[in-house]
Amino acid sequence: MASKLGDNLKQFRMLKGFSLRDVENKIGISNAYLSQLERGNAINPSPRKLELLGKLYKVSYSELLRLAGYLTDEIGINSETVIASTVAEKPMSSLTMAIQNTDLTESEESLVAQYIAFLRTQRK
Repeated sequence: MASKLGDNLKQFRMLKGFSLRDVENKIGISNAYLSQLERGNAINPSPRKLELLGKLYKVSYSELLRLAGYLTDEIGINSETVIASTVAEKPMSSLTMAIQNTDLTESEESLVAQYIAFLRTQRK
């Protein structure tokens, strides 16, 4: 679970165009800890830190809890509930809808996130 959370946190950060230091300066989570989270080396990440990251990255807190292994289908949370809560929190952009309606592999999703991060670096 930790590597899935870590991979997603890194992609969310990159999509926002933030460096590890940017995140540290914005919400007070040390860049060393965030780096550990992204590499999957932090065990049982603090739900409070996940909440702060979710707010900064504009990602559903419940989705981050699910990725961290705190919420599972066994306790009554399923993917439809998470999707519904995510949709209720913020309207989906056309890009989000387009990506969700594709059959991308995890590797392809990662490449899309990297490309978006690259595009942001090209802004003047």
